[in-house]
Amino acid sequence: MALDAKTRTVTRLVGVVVLMGGLAWASVPFYNWFCRVTGFGGVTGVAEAGSDTVLDQTIKVRFDASTERGMPWEFKPVEREMELRIGETGLAFFDAYNPTDRPVAGQASYNVAPYEAGGFFTKIDCFCFTEQVLQPGERVQMPVTFYVDPAIVDDREGQYIHTITLGYTFYEIDLPENHAALASGETDGTTLN
Repeated sequence: MALDAKTRTVTRLVGVVVLMGGLAWASVPFYNWFCRVTGFGGVTGVAEAGSDTVLDQTIKVRFDASTERGMPWEFKPVEREMELRIGETGLAFFDAYNPTDRPVAGQASYNVAPYEAGGFFTKIDCFCFTEQVLQPGERVQMPVTFYVDPAIVDDREGQYIHTITLGYTFYEIDLPENHAALASGETDGTTLN
């Protein structure tokens, strides 16, 4: 009978470990979905086009840029701050430079502060939507097109926001296959776009 108690205990323990592992695995996609839907954590909205409404009220948008430790790029906003009317489409550029002697691929993560503004900050187009590859010594200016949703002025907390900070952090990722083959000299005669 003692063996049955031990077997039940081990079975329950394994069940708890499997359950906790499953919850841990599901938590990241669930959290990402939750942030996209609610704007929680500074996650922005995405739109196909600009706002239909532009207000006379203005808002300042500040831009911040950094790189993750080990990312060799130099990365900074071209303009540190702009003021635009709420609902007006803004266009900002970020400068990226690869000072190394090898191609480097990067992906940008972003956030908006204060967090309450995330649900009202809407990107139309952004370099952060795709991976970026810079060749050795290459410098590029990467655009982000956005607007601040006019609904912010009617929001209980949003109406008190007068400055929004859009921040990006670039981190290094593996080179896409076609770029990795080019970097190693192994090409099949096709050209890269």
